[in-house]
Order: sequence, then C-alpha cells, then structure tokens
Amino acid sequence: MPDVRVVLVEPKIEGNIGAVARIMANFDVNELYLIHPCEVGDIAYRRAKHGAFVLDNAKVVESFDDALSECFFVAGTSGIITKGDRNYARVPIPVHSFAERLRDYTEKVAVVFGREDVGLFQDELVRCDALVHIPSSEKYPILNLSHAVGVVLYEMFKFEIKPPMPADNEEKERMFKFFDDLLEAIAYPKVRRKCTSTMFRKMMGRAIPTKYEYNTIMGVIGDAVKEIKRIRP
Repeated sequence: MPDVRVVLVEPKIEGNIGAVARIMANFDVNELYLIHPCEVGDIAYRRAKHGAFVLDNAKVVESFDDALSECFFVAGTSGIITKGDRNYARVPIPVHSFAERLRDYTEKVAVVFGREDVGLFQDELVRCDALVHIPSSEKYPILNLSHAVGVVLYEMFKFEIKPPMPADNEEKERMFKFFDDLLEAIAYPKVRRKCTSTMFRKMMGRAIPTKYEYNTIMGVIGDAVKEIKRIRP
C-alpha cells in the first residue's frame, strides 16, 4: 500500500472527522490533513474511538497547497461525475481501478475528500492528478464522508493481503489422476466414470485449491486408494 495522506477540505461536522480518524486507523493510515475544519472536540474524539491518535497528530492547514505538500500523486474524490470527456476534471477512475494502479506506488499519495454539502470545487479538482469515484446509486450517489474514506482505503489496503499460493497445473493434473484411480479402485460404474471425472475437474477449477489444500486432498485420496486395494487386492 502506498504512503497515504487523507485530506479533508473544510469538513463541517466534527463527528465526521472523528469517524474518518477511526476508519483510517482500521487501515493503518495515520496522516490526516484538515483544511479550515470545524472545531475538533469531544464529539470527534468519541467517534474516533481507538483512532484518537490520528486526531492528535492531524495537521490543520490554511490552503490546498499546504495540504498537498510533499505529495507526488493527488487523487480527488467525487460522487458527481461527467459522462463523456468534455469536463476533463470530472472524468472518473473507479475506485478499484485507482487502487490497482497504485498498488506498487512508492511515493506519497494524497486522497482528497470535499465538503459534506458541495464536495470539491472545480478549481480544486483541476489540481488533482485523478478523480476517484465510488460507483453508487444514480438516485442517491453521495456517500457519508467517513464511509467514502473507508471504501477508498479498503480498496487500497486489500492488496496488502496476500492470497495463499494456488496449486499449479502439474499438481492439479496429478490430483485428477488420483481421483480417476479412486473411481477405479471402488469399481465406480464405467458408464458414469468420465462424467464424474469431468465434474470433479470443473469443481476443482472453480475452487482454485491452494497448495496446502491440494496436498491434503492428495493425501486423503491416496490413503483411500491404498486402503481399498488392501481390502480388495
């Protein structure tokens, strides 16, 4: 995950600021910049819960320039987008695509969230390198501020979770051979053997077994075949 700075532009509700701090802590993002915020008091700290340290270290700044200092990539966010490319400042990148593009980015990234009522102004959007959009209902596209922050940070954070290594093709083919051996060992009807073997192959293809799961299945099938052959030599 890149080094992320969350920037809130003129937030008006201190409870939202506290909720943003909480969700930032959930995703290991600690750097919060506030441009002309409302007062940050007890309500914000109650909403922040164990993310209170984010509020303690938040920077209150006077301008967009101050908030974006030392950031090499700036992403604005908006619930309002433009279909087509005429208003270039509002041509969006879906949030999942944005996160995918920046998964190996090593420089500091600012993600900018606008005012609760009117969002980011046009001149602020022009300053951003990209506009990130969370797909939502056309009837009610505007998310709560902290919810929007949570979705964006989740999409970026999820690449930190490394999936287990799947079984490779050679291992899977060996497993299918073991399964065929099992069908033969139990004298499974020959007229149904091909269909059942194909069903097992398709089922395993959908499941995408990991190497650990592959080894477990191979052990069970292998032991079963050996036991059957011992009982029925």
